Amino acid sequence: MERKRIALSWSGGKDSCLALHKLVSQNYEIACLVTTAPRETGLTFAHGEKLELIHAQGRSLGIPVQVINCSYETYSSDFRDELLRLKEIYVLDGIAFGDLYLEEHKKWGEKLANETNIEAIYPLWMKQSDAFDALSAFIDSGYQAMVIRVMHGKLPNEWLGKQVNSEFLMEIKDFDVCPMGESGEYHTFVFDGPLFREKLDIINGEKVKQDYSTRLEVSLNK
Repeated sequence: MERKRIALSWSGGKDSCLALHKLVSQNYEIACLVTTAPRETGLTFAHGEKLELIHAQGRSLGIPVQVINCSYETYSSDFRDELLRLKEIYVLDGIAFGDLYLEEHKKWGEKLANETNIEAIYPLWMKQSDAFDALSAFIDSGYQAMVIRVMHGKLPNEWLGKQVNSEFLMEIKDFDVCPMGESGEYHTFVFDGPLFREKLDIINGEKVKQDYSTRLEVSLNK
């Protein structure tokens, strides 16, 4: 049977990486990674990362990165229009997302796929109660990730730069958050793992306090 060619919505964090790992194991062909970036900032919409970090992940994974430049006001239509273009370039059958259980996110992705006449795929879809097991599965998979953003009032700023490992798994139980950070309680950056051809050499910079969260500046060690 012919492999389905799909795009994967890519944040650079553990959820999209775990989705990639699962999709590859299910014999999907990942034609490209799709990342959105506001025209106003040039950083990623998902986590506020520098695009050079996302491109470095793509190079190590051997998968092309396609940046969709969106505005805040026309995000959905910008995404749809660019996805239609990418559908023709890569002959896409579908687009996958790393969402876990938030229904409004799934409905948005399904609407987008319907408007572009491709399939919406959610390889990680689960019950909210399964989030801790999902975090354990990510850690066991061998990928290496670190915390790059924490939401105020959810996790302390001291967690910025923290490795997502077995210690992290145990400590997050003490906080009233989704273990996977599905509601934005924290965000991560993946820098190595089974599908990476080489480990990314990254440098931690300053901690930047914003309206709802504090972000760790991360750069490539050039």
